[in-house]
Amino acid sequence: APAAAPRCRRACAAAGRGTADTMAGEPGAFSLREVLTSFQTCVTERREVLLGPYLQGWRGLVRFLQALGTVFSLICKDAVAKVQIMEGYLSGEHGARYESLQLMVQHELAEGLVGFQPRSGRPDSGCRTLLRLHRALRWLELFLEGLRTASHNSRTSAICTESYNASLAAYHPWFVQKVATAAFCTLPSRDTFLESMNAGTAEEAVAMLGEALPCIRNVYSITQELFAQHGMLDLP
Repeated sequence: APAAAPRCRRACAAAGRGTADTMAGEPGAFSLREVLTSFQTCVTERREVLLGPYLQGWRGLVRFLQALGTVFSLICKDAVAKVQIMEGYLSGEHGARYESLQLMVQHELAEGLVGFQPRSGRPDSGCRTLLRLHRALRWLELFLEGLRTASHNSRTSAICTESYNASLAAYHPWFVQKVATAAFCTLPSRDTFLESMNAGTAEEAVAMLGEALPCIRNVYSITQELFAQHGMLDLP
């Protein structure tokens, strides 16, 4: 067996702790450190993306979005649904084929499960589901990077809107775009926002984001490259 397999199984088992119901219900305290750790352990030396830690990182990001209230309710609700679908694949009958992003893509392509054509009642494939999380991860990466590098008096709403327009907006209908950008206007100041990350002061949160964002960016880049290689970036 490949050397990464034991690590993969341990990571997937760890990711299984905590149910989807818990994630969708009481969010618990968001921890930027936990998200950092999840995405740090997400990529193996062979650049495999382990889906257990990936979903663990997303559970942390969901807690972050939930803690912000209704501002991100549309995006948060969709992310919760997609994480639950992926957890179902990972814990299901063919879970071993979903231990990593690469194994999932290989399996679903070989079995004709990806769904390159518009769906007709078929369940969402793992590839299609993860693509939605992948797009949302890009928005969060851009948003958090904008917060990290902005000045103290920068408007959080402007940073969030700019990040949204450069990523998720292209995949949302006009009405959703308008609702989302209007909601962003209610966001607190940059420093208040940073302090909500439970990473200490705003300056300490900025330092931790400096650690976390390269890990998130690495996961995004590997996924983007793999999906582009197989023509899956525009799955319906």
